[in-house]
Amino acid sequence: MSTPRIPNILVTGTPGTGKTTLAAEVAQATGWKHINVGEWVKNYELHQGWDDDFDCWTIDEDKVCDALEELMVEGGCIVDHHTCDFFPERWFSLVVVLTAETSVLYDRLTKRGYSEKKLKENMECEIMMVVQEEATDSYRREIVEVLPSNTVEEMESNSQKIAGWIAQRRGG
Repeated sequence: MSTPRIPNILVTGTPGTGKTTLAAEVAQATGWKHINVGEWVKNYELHQGWDDDFDCWTIDEDKVCDALEELMVEGGCIVDHHTCDFFPERWFSLVVVLTAETSVLYDRLTKRGYSEKKLKENMECEIMMVVQEEATDSYRREIVEVLPSNTVEEMESNSQKIAGWIAQRRGG
């Protein structure tokens, strides 16, 4: 239960808001480790089985936290996942919540081939600001940063902001 030696960042938001793209870009620019929790769940069997209704794995939160603990204590990780309330608060120094306008999000999720049920559920989550509320309920408000992710320009700006945040913690 140690505190990270180097800060970690959590990038969260409704599916389709650009979490993985942002996390990968920042990791590449800074040399930090990108951890896509969805990929870890699949690759390391950190799940309780397949959910046919939502066409995805049912995550085992305890297994995920156990699998990530050592990396989180080491620090320098950018974790990307669509929910955030089960991660230990001590892991993160910055929590980035990405948002998208519903028209943009709808187009992105439709291109992914989401079922009508999954599409509706995710659209409702974004409209009701579910992930943003989870983040502000689970972490100190001063470390939660809500950023729009609708356009290429916004996405580039977000990447630069986070890379700048990392550079400040490195002392330059």
